[in-house]
Amino acid sequence: MTAARTMISFNVGATRFNYRTAAIAIRDGHVLVCREDNDDYVMLPGGRVEMGEASDVALAREVAEELQSTAVIQRLIFTAENFFEHEGLSVHEIGTYYQIELPREFPFRTEGVVRETHDEGLRLQFSWVPIEGGALGEINLRPRWMIERLRTLPAAPAHLVLNEQHL
Repeated sequence: MTAARTMISFNVGATRFNYRTAAIAIRDGHVLVCREDNDDYVMLPGGRVEMGEASDVALAREVAEELQSTAVIQRLIFTAENFFEHEGLSVHEIGTYYQIELPREFPFRTEGVVRETHDEGLRLQFSWVPIEGGALGEINLRPRWMIERLRTLPAAPAHLVLNEQHL
């Protein structure tokens, strides 16, 4: 019997707190993004951290579940305290963003969906999108602040406090 999993995400009135970890996978000037079902935005692959779980361990678990692949979790790039609106809620999210390396055999092509999976009842579609140019803005990468920061990743981990509630 396995223990119940407790994701660190909860609502207090009209506010949601969420602890998320995400992957920055870059190959040949492209970053891997994920679209859930038919959302009008994409995000970096990852998910919620579970109670008692380190964020890098959570990311390895999420990559295995969602991408059906292993990954080498490399260095922490960003920690972010982000405030934004989503589905009528005011969200306070703590996020960790790690650079990862996927195996060479993980599909890479610059057009279309490279992998489609299902997780927690959602259809996930993964695509590689060019970092340079306007493609990340056109496909509505969230969080929005990530678009520019992907172009020049910091040499040391950066801590960010961002408010995107009214953008």
